[in-house]
Amino acid sequence: MNAQQLVDERGDLWLALAPLWLDREPSERDYAQMVEVVQRFDMTFKELEWMFRLEMAPVMARHQLSIASEWREFNNRKLMQQLVSHNLRLTGWRRKSWALFSGLTTMMVRHRWNELMNRVMVARGET
Repeated sequence: MNAQQLVDERGDLWLALAPLWLDREPSERDYAQMVEVVQRFDMTFKELEWMFRLEMAPVMARHQLSIASEWREFNNRKLMQQLVSHNLRLTGWRRKSWALFSGLTTMMVRHRWNELMNRVMVARGET
């Protein structure tokens, strides 16, 4: 897969979910927008979970831990470059390593992710 394919297939979803890592709780409006974007993608909850853990969290957690990083909003262009770069390298041992450590990279936003997935379940009519 090349960079353009990644942007075309995942870009909107990545950018919609990025607010989960900001230094504020997402608003009702943020969650509503995230649910709307997630609904446009035909992904199971398992696929969404792995996308969250492997494709996004390793990049986004660096923003949370960096003193000089963005805290209130992201530069979407720069963020997309970082996400694409990470995902182009996400093969073999890197994928396995990130899977192993994904609990660490997701723990600071796990409660937000769970809230989002609950809202997606409601939107999908699942219990």
